[in-house]
Amino acid sequence: DDISTACILTFPSHQRKGYGRFLIAFSYELSKKEEKVGSPEKPMSDLGQQAYIPYWTSTMVDFLLNESDECKSMSIMDIAKKTSIMAEDIIYAMNTLGILKFVNGVYFISAERKLLEELAKKHPVKEPRVDPSRLHWTPYLTDVKRDKFSLSSKKPSITEE
Repeated sequence: DDISTACILTFPSHQRKGYGRFLIAFSYELSKKEEKVGSPEKPMSDLGQQAYIPYWTSTMVDFLLNESDECKSMSIMDIAKKTSIMAEDIIYAMNTLGILKFVNGVYFISAERKLLEELAKKHPVKEPRVDPSRLHWTPYLTDVKRDKFSLSSKKPSITEE
């Protein structure tokens, strides 16, 4: 199913050190290996929101800054495929950042590079970071055609047609 994490626990003596965010990033890296999008179990607790929303917002700003050449014609689904973050969570994060516009039934990301750089200061990607090159894991393969959360089952973006 689409749940990438059901529960994250950092003991009180180790809180405020970035381990919760590290575990969230780790769960998304596992989702990338599975070629699936993922999301935390919903509804999220208040503490879950305090952990995930900053992760999503900093990840979106970092992604848009680093993929700026490709982003001119990128869809929400394209971003989901590259980050493994579920489209509804991407939309929530971009709305939180104030960079998503909805015009005539279509979402548009409206952010100049200067604005993204300002947002990166407010929503930084924090340490410790997950190094995906050190993640050596092969997921259990399932029938991709019946798995609605598989990235390969997602429709291509309009620009690919």
